[in-house]
Amino acid sequence: MRIRAMQPADLEPVRALEDRAGALFHQVGKPDIAAHPVPPASELIRYVHAGQAWVLETSGGTVAGFVFVSLIDGLAHIEQVSIDPAYAGKRFGSALIDHVEVWAAACDLPALTLTTFREVPWNAPYYARLGFSEIVQAGPELTELMSMEAEHGLDPAERVAMIRAVDDVSRGTSSRGFDGFPPGDLL
Repeated sequence: MRIRAMQPADLEPVRALEDRAGALFHQVGKPDIAAHPVPPASELIRYVHAGQAWVLETSGGTVAGFVFVSLIDGLAHIEQVSIDPAYAGKRFGSALIDHVEVWAAACDLPALTLTTFREVPWNAPYYARLGFSEIVQAGPELTELMSMEAEHGLDPAERVAMIRAVDDVSRGTSSRGFDGFPPGDLL
């Protein structure tokens, strides 16, 4: 597998992947989330142009996962990370998040943030296992984002904002296993 910058040609395969990954919400009693339409490529292209979107490819060149990132409150905010259900359990989500951390370190950003569902097993409980913790006091931009989520029908009682400090990967060492990766494989 390799992680590389997302290209415009990746957007339609990424959208199809997100549709498959979103269908999993049926399993946890959230059919409205499962049925939510995937954003059009015309909305997602901004992440590609900003250099804040990556795909994880299998050795055969199949896009098996992706991540979109934005800057919120001076932190790297993971807008969306998804893995094709056919590749679940291979630590691809963790690899993408760790990749974002390397990028954030190179940009001198101190932490990663995300918003997610509290009780969905592959959401907050998963992110907690990856070193994220609940944000006690969100910054103004993250607070606004969560208000917008509520306006779009996401129950604030079911949502949580989480944060993970950026490790010292910019000098080539990390407690999360980046040692020895060639720089071209990370950024």
